[in-house]
Amino acid sequence: MSQNASNGLTYSQAGVSIDAGNELVKKIGPMVKATRRSGADSEIGGFGGLFDLKGAGFKDPILVAANDGVGTKLKIAIDTNQHASVGIDLVAMCVNDLIVQGAEPLFFLDYFACGSLDVERATEVVAGIAEGCKQAGCALIGGETAEMPGMYAKDDYDLAGFSVGAAERGELLPSKDLKEGDVILGLASSGVHSNGFSLVRKIVELSGLSWEDAAPFDSTKSLGAALMEPTRIYVKSLLAAIRETHSVKAMAHITGGGLPENLPRVLPSSLAAHIDLGAINLPHVFNWLSKTGKIEQKEMLRTFNCGVGMAVVVEQSEADKVIAIVEAHGETVSRLGTLEKRESEAVVFDGSLGLNNE
Repeated sequence: MSQNASNGLTYSQAGVSIDAGNELVKKIGPMVKATRRSGADSEIGGFGGLFDLKGAGFKDPILVAANDGVGTKLKIAIDTNQHASVGIDLVAMCVNDLIVQGAEPLFFLDYFACGSLDVERATEVVAGIAEGCKQAGCALIGGETAEMPGMYAKDDYDLAGFSVGAAERGELLPSKDLKEGDVILGLASSGVHSNGFSLVRKIVELSGLSWEDAAPFDSTKSLGAALMEPTRIYVKSLLAAIRETHSVKAMAHITGGGLPENLPRVLPSSLAAHIDLGAINLPHVFNWLSKTGKIEQKEMLRTFNCGVGMAVVVEQSEADKVIAIVEAHGETVSRLGTLEKRESEAVVFDGSLGLNNE
């Protein structure tokens, strides 16, 4: 039995709006074009994004790819209706993983999935992605918006990002000449970044505070706004250090697992990182999290970045030069320690973070 055309179902009645998707593409077009760089014209709308490696100046490149998400930090964005910065987080989590391998981020693609497409909110998110791409010097060459009623609640959404970078053959990091005495530098984080937010949200719940309350660690902002501080993007400062000194030997993006889990990923089995915790300028947010959640130092170090968003291993004689370059690009740097012969642990901590609950 055929159904009368006037009573026929539409895709919109099933919860998916093609018109809303088209409106979003129209709104974000100028943002995408603003991320143009050599090798990409940043036009969207085709079935795939194009990138010209030769046009970007590479002669014999090795491609490096990374993908990531923002995690449960998105729940705070949704609960507080603050969507402008999570796109920066998304880009940061990918491009910071590329730069540690010595690769220049070239292009980025995003995946935005939701229960119901709110064009204004999605535009905010993509604006953040475009801003992150500009900070990283990479082009936003495409993406996907998926409206999936029944899979996600109406106001929920999720993000995934994918980025590709390149380095000339023979210039990938870590280098093979890491040795005892090499200096470990710490580049300051902008806050919690995008890891550990399941624990952060649990601590906020235990605190009895609302997202609108003043942040106990920053009275100039609401708690929600303070915790939404976007992940710092280190690409341009570190590219400058790599290319101007040729003395950067290894880098570790300090994400989930903190210093204890991420530094060993770039060290040979013969070497250990000796870290002076007293050299770290601990942001107030971590003291508050530790005190409120009664979290011990060991757990803090293996969950959060604790103020160090990027660790950089350099030749001892070149440390001052590297510091000067990254500081000129706006980074705050501390000398965390040195590489030494490994006895047992890959990362050895001396001193204390100086947590309020110690």
